[in-house]
Amino acid sequence: MAYRDSPEIPGMRRIDGGAFRMGSSHFYPEEAPERTVRVDSFRIDESPVTNRAFAAFVAATGYRTLAEIPPDPKQYPGLAPELALAGSLVFSPPAGPVDFADPLGWWEFRPGADWRHPAGPDSDIAGLEDHPVVHVAYADAEAYARWARKALPTEAEWEYAARGGLDGADYSWGDTLAPNGAILANYWVGEFPVRHDGEGGFSRTTPVGRYPANGHGLFDMIGNVWEWTRDWWALPTPHRKADGSCCVPRNPRGGQARDSHDPATPDVRIPRRVLKGGSQLCAANYCQRYRPAARHPQPVDSATSHIGFRCVKRDR
Repeated sequence: MAYRDSPEIPGMRRIDGGAFRMGSSHFYPEEAPERTVRVDSFRIDESPVTNRAFAAFVAATGYRTLAEIPPDPKQYPGLAPELALAGSLVFSPPAGPVDFADPLGWWEFRPGADWRHPAGPDSDIAGLEDHPVVHVAYADAEAYARWARKALPTEAEWEYAARGGLDGADYSWGDTLAPNGAILANYWVGEFPVRHDGEGGFSRTTPVGRYPANGHGLFDMIGNVWEWTRDWWALPTPHRKADGSCCVPRNPRGGQARDSHDPATPDVRIPRRVLKGGSQLCAANYCQRYRPAARHPQPVDSATSHIGFRCVKRDR
């Protein structure tokens, strides 16, 4: 299949604008309602930003990611000063069954974990140069995008690109997760989080391009790592004109920062942005979010071992 390169920007693909069905009514309530929206043409990175590319950014700018800087206890009431350590959350496979209501059953905060040390201070990215960069908070992704003279995608742009021209399909490749048994993305195969039957025995990132591209020539839009978008988290609503009639919104955006906080933790006033695409930790028995319509609210100050990003450039 021939893809449309963006000749003046190597490594990007041009996506012609158009209308598509955004969201889904088949899976999780935060994806509904399914609605028609329109986006303008744009260019998007053909893969997530890699460790190699992020290292070039850091070498050129001296940038330090959020995970490399100890948090200020004044910004986190109740945080003991001795616990204000630089680090990040790392997936840690448990020895046995866990309570899905408590993600700490498989997540561990590791001091010294960051993009250079993805599994903790004793790890490094040697041999992982072409894997997606991880342990990047929203501000880190935005800083890279500015340096690269690009931007982060909106949720609508990201989803439109991820669908690869298959409007309304559940997955980027059709309506079946594993057609004829083929694994078409890096997601958890087996019983999460205790048994992984896929590549490597348990799930970590894989090199970008390890799995087939979608219909737009884009790699890893599904699985491998969650990806930041620029939209503040909000539940989708149908767009209506002042007279109550429905219309097709153009280049829709998310909510407002002030409304994006987690209502379950009213004392934690950290706004959340939309993540898209699922990761290597999404499984059939937990978090079936390896789909274009899937979405997740992520606090902007959070960095983990399964969050990355890619960039866009807009024609306008």
